[in-house]
Amino acid sequence: MGFWGYFVVGRSARPLSELASLAEVREGLSLHETRGDGWQVWARPSEPQVGDMGALARGVCGETGTPAIFAFVMDSACVVVEAATSAEAAGSWFGCLGREAMAGHLGADGLVLEDLFLPPERAAAKAVEWAAATGRTVAPGALLDVLREEADPVAEELFARFLDRLGL
Repeated sequence: MGFWGYFVVGRSARPLSELASLAEVREGLSLHETRGDGWQVWARPSEPQVGDMGALARGVCGETGTPAIFAFVMDSACVVVEAATSAEAAGSWFGCLGREAMAGHLGADGLVLEDLFLPPERAAAKAVEWAAATGRTVAPGALLDVLREEADPVAEELFARFLDRLGL
């Protein structure tokens, strides 16, 4: 069985684990990696439930004043991604990495990808807007490639490539 859990990505001078908006997921939250320019990636193993990722991402965004990403890895096969920026910028968007594996998970509940996630082209456009809100210029084609990939070997690495392509 692979990893089930959250990744929280944000930029702050202090540890993201100290944010009030993450109080409900603080237990078990640990620093996964730091990236340039103050970006932090925190991880937390979790039961196979996503919960209200949007509220958590928007909470981190509101507290730090910078865009944030909240992701949920499902059995190391696919990743639910919710990215948030301030309301004046691009708002938030909802996508996934590892679409074929995600379709398999959703099919068990009678859902299809289009019921929940942006298609890769629209998700790439939204990711470009998200990156612009961080002050970065990124190529939509590079993001589109990652949004179309399957996890090989694990979705956590696919998510790391996605962050790389966002310029983080």
